[in-house]
Amino acid sequence: MRVDVGLPYPLGATWDGSGVNVAVFSAHAEKIELCLFDAKGKREIHRVALPEYTHEVWHGYFPEMRPGQVYGLRAYGPYDPANGHRFNPNKLLIDPYSKMLIGDLRWHDACFGYRVGSPRQDLSMDRRDSAFVMPKCVVTDPAATWGDDVRPRRPWTDTIIYEAHVKGMTARHPEVPEQLRGTFGGLADTRVIDYLVRLGVTTLELLPVQAFFDDRYLVEKRLTNYWGYNTIGYFAAAPRYISPEGGLHEFKRMVRKLHAAGIEVVLDVVYNHTAEGNELGPTLSFRGLDNASYYILGDDPRFYYDTTGCGNTLNLKHPRVLQMVMDSLRYWVEECHVDGFRFDLATALGRERDSFEPSSVFFDTVRQDPVLSRVKLIAEPWDLGPEGYQLGNFPPGWAEWNGATRDWVRSFWRGDKGATPDLASGLLGTAALFDRRGRRPWASINFVTAHDGFTLADLYSYNERHNEANLEDNRDGHSDNRSWNCGVEGPTDDPDIRALRAKMRRNAIATILLSQGTPMLLMGDEVGRSQNGNNNAYCQDNEINWLSWEERDPEDEAFFQFLRRLIAFRQSNDRLKRKHFLHGRSVYDERKDVTWLRPTGEQMNDGDWQDPNLNVLGLMICDTRRQCLLILINGHHEPVEFDLPRELGPAGWRIITRTDTGQWPVWDAVRAPQKLEVADRSIMVLEGHIR
Repeated sequence: MRVDVGLPYPLGATWDGSGVNVAVFSAHAEKIELCLFDAKGKREIHRVALPEYTHEVWHGYFPEMRPGQVYGLRAYGPYDPANGHRFNPNKLLIDPYSKMLIGDLRWHDACFGYRVGSPRQDLSMDRRDSAFVMPKCVVTDPAATWGDDVRPRRPWTDTIIYEAHVKGMTARHPEVPEQLRGTFGGLADTRVIDYLVRLGVTTLELLPVQAFFDDRYLVEKRLTNYWGYNTIGYFAAAPRYISPEGGLHEFKRMVRKLHAAGIEVVLDVVYNHTAEGNELGPTLSFRGLDNASYYILGDDPRFYYDTTGCGNTLNLKHPRVLQMVMDSLRYWVEECHVDGFRFDLATALGRERDSFEPSSVFFDTVRQDPVLSRVKLIAEPWDLGPEGYQLGNFPPGWAEWNGATRDWVRSFWRGDKGATPDLASGLLGTAALFDRRGRRPWASINFVTAHDGFTLADLYSYNERHNEANLEDNRDGHSDNRSWNCGVEGPTDDPDIRALRAKMRRNAIATILLSQGTPMLLMGDEVGRSQNGNNNAYCQDNEINWLSWEERDPEDEAFFQFLRRLIAFRQSNDRLKRKHFLHGRSVYDERKDVTWLRPTGEQMNDGDWQDPNLNVLGLMICDTRRQCLLILINGHHEPVEFDLPRELGPAGWRIITRTDTGQWPVWDAVRAPQKLEVADRSIMVLEGHIR
């Protein structure tokens, strides 16, 4: 095949309408070959060395090559693990910039650059060709018809996130065509989108959709990496989510249909580590192209510096690795029209070795980027390195998963002593952590459940994890769940326990939606989805994780209706979506923007907050129009009578809802009495106009 010199940019295999330019970064390779395969990726038909090397980029131009060409890479250089180099031209490599992969990884000892089982472990080079077990890259034509696609651009204050899994959302949907279930096409089905619209969520946050593989140890146990936190291709959509006839642009068509319904798309992305693992992991892409550049190596460069618990950490301080991440993010925004990202183990992205720096090169680069600085950026604010929990320490412009609020809500409703002051902080957006450098309450992503942990139904059905299906002797997953089974471990037909569990679910979700900040819901919590007590279902690609669309029992349907009305109430009530933190400032006369109340109607004092048995309080939020919202919270196991504030006009307080019954509204346009009994373990929400 004819090859010209080409250009060292853009990186990857790029179709320009006449031919394909191929450019691959490697600072230490001695030669890189492009390997061409037949259409199915089964047979290697040609190899050609990239003819030019400019600025540490190997490149060549192929005027006869067209979109659809299947290819891989081979890199030549020293196999010298002791000095951080693991080149092995016998291993076919994935192009880091490939936008489409075909085939799946077939685990075989040939995947590894060293001789598996050798007494010298990774120091001995394996010379078997890995092409027969490797997925292959495909040259693509990125052109797509977007028509009148318009980004919803939901303000942060109006955002309600729904965390979902592409396959889990539709694998059991009986009305989605079978060939589309579990794919981007299935998620784009009108019936699925209508469901999200009816619930009232604004933003769909998808677990990883960038190309990833199942870990060998899982495959050998006939399990899968269901969640997908094992990325190998940062530009390619995971082939498992593309339907048989979907092709390259199925993801884009899904985004367009969600946008048409007013729903944003946020991707959960994994730029902290890759699927290649530690020094005993496979050679799939980065390790074989330039191990010493792509990864942070240890003091002994044979090993990796690992703050992720996954064997390696990407070296974002290297300009070419940083460029790859930035190019990838911009690709998903500009070419695929996504609306933002949730960054897995984001603390690792800001590390300067052992310390976390909010002004790290990655955060500074994102902050000044004219594309990325305008989309939603969400951090998971922890990793497994030293001082890994960095909640509240991310730069302006970022939101953060507030794991502290999750724990506080769970502790309070479980009845833990001393939990109320923390709950109060969470209700106001955790200002102690976030109110700095001009950050706003929306920076706190408030949730009580997420993919990692119990579902909401399981939170009040199990005291202990039940992860036996993961085949790890129930040792995996969190042990600090702060859950409560309400008297019986697991399913029960006892009507009293079922009623209590339903009330506890309403309490927890109402606390999140009544808090300042950005609420996040977990797929299926709205209809009682259970994982049978599994709090680490990362490897369960089955009914444990899939959302059931079958006819639901009356309890679950009632909860769905309660939740959608609560969402609608939040969206219509600016007092729950304040643009600035509430600190008890005067809004008119002597009335403050936020007031904490005893059941007697008096304002709470410092002594009240220091009482470890405090579990009953009122929260009144008022605006400059003299409209007030009153949230009465009773964490006690018996009813409590509240004296309501009396400075009202003739309409009095109007009761909106109560979590003990889930009714909505309770008394529509009926004046509440001045004394009001709040049921045990429940919340009551009222509105009123202060004179």
